[in-house]
Amino acid sequence: MKLVIVVVQDTDSTKFLDALVENNFRSTKLSSSGGFLKSGNTTLMIGTDDDRVDELLEVIKNNCQNRKKFVSPLSPMGGNVDSYIPYPVEVEVGGATVFVLPVEAFHQF
Repeated sequence: MKLVIVVVQDTDSTKFLDALVENNFRSTKLSSSGGFLKSGNTTLMIGTDDDRVDELLEVIKNNCQNRKKFVSPLSPMGGNVDSYIPYPVEVEVGGATVFVLPVEAFHQF
């Protein structure tokens, strides 16, 4: 058995959760926040049999895609604000960060 931990952007989470249910995967949803863009994330913990891990990874790949987004950088703290021009910067967002961990035992009460 494996524990798969998946971190996705909130904008991808609804579509991804629907795909999990369609493919008969059960999950526990945790709210989290990102570091770089301070955007909302969803962390999902999914327990699955070893032989279904590849199927799960395919569901993740098909529903959590990278895309480009323009964001305005934060103003510098303590620096010279007069010379700071906040041009939007293109960054890559979305996708998924996935951890696959072995599980010794699983109990549900």
